[in-house]
Amino acid sequence: MKKLFKILGIVLVIVLVFAGGGYIYLVSAFPKVSAAPELKIEPTPERIERGKFLANSFAFCIDCHSDRDLNKFGFPVKPGTEGQGGIDYGEGAGFVPAANITSDKETGLGSWTDGEIFRAITAGVSKDGRFLAPMMPYPMFAQMDKEDLYSIIAYIKTLPAIKNKVQEKNLKFPVSLIFRTIPADANNFGKRPDGTDKIKLGEYYGAACKFCHSQSDKGNIIPGKEFAGGVEFQMPDGSVVRSSNITPDKETGIGNMTKDIFIAKFKACLNEANLDPKSRGYNTPMAWNFIAKTASDDDLGAIYDYLMVQKPINNKVDKVTLQGVK
Repeated sequence: MKKLFKILGIVLVIVLVFAGGGYIYLVSAFPKVSAAPELKIEPTPERIERGKFLANSFAFCIDCHSDRDLNKFGFPVKPGTEGQGGIDYGEGAGFVPAANITSDKETGLGSWTDGEIFRAITAGVSKDGRFLAPMMPYPMFAQMDKEDLYSIIAYIKTLPAIKNKVQEKNLKFPVSLIFRTIPADANNFGKRPDGTDKIKLGEYYGAACKFCHSQSDKGNIIPGKEFAGGVEFQMPDGSVVRSSNITPDKETGIGNMTKDIFIAKFKACLNEANLDPKSRGYNTPMAWNFIAKTASDDDLGAIYDYLMVQKPINNKVDKVTLQGVK
């Protein structure tokens, strides 16, 4: 028996040594990302205007990095808080607050170079080399047109400085190690469609739709779950809301929805009377109002066209679990 305990003790020591060595390796070797590029973006009026459109619509920069009115449907952005950050997007992985992206030099991006901002939003590494959690969808930005990324950066740098020191993220184990290995150099930038191919344009603008409406594992979308919904979002009141199935499945998706109805669902949220969550019985993180303020009918129609050519996936989503209701 003593011999058995001795063997088990040796095995345990070996396991601990390998585990400790693996931990030290991951912490010291990752993230594996190149230095920030030498980059100076000329803030032309055209770039700033294009960046304003993207950051206030399909790139969701302002939506995610501002304070939001929790008493209104879709949590619209509170005027005057654009870019200040602070909202927690951890969703069970820990505490992951949105960064302050205003031009404040102490608490925002005011002291960052264009190259450091570019690396952060495409490779997932901050100014000082720390990894960003993929709640900041840098893998999505890494597939955008470089010129559009330059435009977003040019616009963000015009945001008025807001002094708001955001706490450092605090991830749970082992998520803290997994997320550390995800950042990577961006080498596969896309090309902005010219607008003549509406499906391609819808794909380009609808990248964020895929991010929120597709279940994922360790930062990667699960094959066969693209746009099928079911991603859970914890609401401030304790309720759980799940993203909808937006595939063209006619039974559980949006296959029976016309383009006009699709567009109208967004535009209806421009009416202040439709922003009362009590009339629906629940709230949602879906930024209906935010998108509707900037996106045109043609933009929304292009996304509809893109969704309609996706594979129909039969996945009935239980939209909401209210607090205290099983």
